[in-house]
Amino acid sequence: MLCGGKKSYFVAAVCIIILTSMVTLSYLRLQRFSHLPKIIQEGSRCRGKTTNSTITALKDNRTFIISPYFDDRESKVTRVIGIVHHKDVKQLYCWFCCPPDGKIYASKAKIDVHSDRFGFPYGAADIVCLEPENCDPTHVSIHQSPHGNIDQLPRFEIKNRKAETFSVDFTVCISAMFGNYNNVLQFIQSMEMYKILGVQKVVIYKNNCSHLMEKVLKFYVEEGTVEIIPWPINSHLKVSSKWHFMQDGTHIGYYGQITALNDCIYRNMQRSKFVVLNDADEIILPLKHPDWKSMMSSLQEQNPGTGIFLFENHIFPETVSTHMFNISSWNTVPGVNILQHVHREPDRKDVFNPKKMIIDPRKVIQTSVHSVLRAYGNSVNVPMDVALIYHCRVPLQGNLPRESLIRDTTLWRYNLSLVMNVNKVLYQTVL
Repeated sequence: MLCGGKKSYFVAAVCIIILTSMVTLSYLRLQRFSHLPKIIQEGSRCRGKTTNSTITALKDNRTFIISPYFDDRESKVTRVIGIVHHKDVKQLYCWFCCPPDGKIYASKAKIDVHSDRFGFPYGAADIVCLEPENCDPTHVSIHQSPHGNIDQLPRFEIKNRKAETFSVDFTVCISAMFGNYNNVLQFIQSMEMYKILGVQKVVIYKNNCSHLMEKVLKFYVEEGTVEIIPWPINSHLKVSSKWHFMQDGTHIGYYGQITALNDCIYRNMQRSKFVVLNDADEIILPLKHPDWKSMMSSLQEQNPGTGIFLFENHIFPETVSTHMFNISSWNTVPGVNILQHVHREPDRKDVFNPKKMIIDPRKVIQTSVHSVLRAYGNSVNVPMDVALIYHCRVPLQGNLPRESLIRDTTLWRYNLSLVMNVNKVLYQTVL
């Protein structure tokens, strides 16, 4: 028998560690068991109304469902992209109906509110449920309880159930078009630059825009370049046009931008090799390569295993212009002519320079705006001599004299194709 001295302390410490480990393992087993799907009804029929709305409020009015996606990267789960109140929503269940026998399973959800809420009471959330082992459900319902009538619950189609081959190399996700958006000329220029650089699809979460902008969007939808996702978030929540909470009674920041970005990643996970997360006034400009395909091929070769590539944002103030490319027909179109803005602000010392991303969507679990929150692959900061983000907007350093700005005409390398392509679109839509 050991008694007294250092040996007894050591034995006590070992005993505590073993006991703690056993309790922790037991707790984890119980937790997993509590989340296993359980049969709650038998011999029913898989029915109920399938909702096609982008945003669906549950009866608690604290939970909003965007879309469920099949995700088997770790285990066989349905991952529902949603918006929840970070304090009030504590318990949710996925209801799966399994044909042909009609068994209905309830699976307790893990509610994972994304860490980047920026102080707002509502935030993006992953509602994750284990699927029944011998069933590949096509639809799911979300409910606060494992009891009730499935026929009275909205049904959501589970996307990404079937594996697909990539239909495009690059998809751009524009997370929230709002505020009666009317920057028509710059939008068309960005769209045509994306296409020159190798983009085949642009997904836009549209809250609202001007009548003129609607005509332009209609053109790009019919062309096959743009996919519009209706985003009526202000019908459900008090939205802020700011990214951080201002104690002003709003519920969620920047029109639910983070939720839209996450949905866009999962929506394009099986159909796009890369997903680009940026705004309509931002263009990732390669400096060493002619287009994104050659740039990304080089970056992947240099950084094996990397799934997230971050590019520095650089402001080209719309208040500083050049007389070049003053095209008279463009002057009647609302918006900024980016070809006239080739002076960028210098980096500010000790200030975080935000980044935007090109990602492999299959390696991302959760994203924020300027970085990913959870991923399987590594992240790499792309050097500025390889590429930078051309961001033409109101200045951040408005007091700087023109001579303190850096003249950067990288954009002009594309001017012949860009001018010709923009003119074609304008004459078919606006002029």
